[in-house]
Amino acid sequence: MPIAPDFRIGERVVYPSHGVGEIVNIDTQTIGGTAIQVYVISFPQDKMTLKVPVNRAAAAGLRTLVCKNDLGKIYSTLQGKPKQGNRMWSRRAQEYEGKINSGDVVAIAEVVRDLYKNVDSDRSYSERTIYESALNRLAGELAILESINSEDAISKLVEILKEKRIAA
Repeated sequence: MPIAPDFRIGERVVYPSHGVGEIVNIDTQTIGGTAIQVYVISFPQDKMTLKVPVNRAAAAGLRTLVCKNDLGKIYSTLQGKPKQGNRMWSRRAQEYEGKINSGDVVAIAEVVRDLYKNVDSDRSYSERTIYESALNRLAGELAILESINSEDAISKLVEILKEKRIAA
């Protein structure tokens, strides 16, 4: 008996470890003699397609975009005080990667805020990579919510961070 899908074809969704994608199909695949419905999700920015079983979508963290009302939480997080990193970079990096891959936009905003403080100084390659990953993930969702392109979303996020920095 097929499960009624929670998402529709054409709907934008967030997959925690890849960011914003679009449901391009709901397909049935036979694996080991069992028919399984899967969401076929396209991530054009990564030139990737992912198939997620419909009955495992929630467990995989697949979710709808946050609503416009949640933008305030994102912006206030970005304007908050950065968390001091007194632990070793390797442990902080793991924590940041976990936050980015959680799919939680507020957690991703925390990573952007915490790593922005070193934007003008010499950052390590891994710190810059994690910062850019978080910034791009956040901008992808923001771009859709605000009906702007990703570059404008990145500019808007950086502008918020600059304003906070100047006010400090």
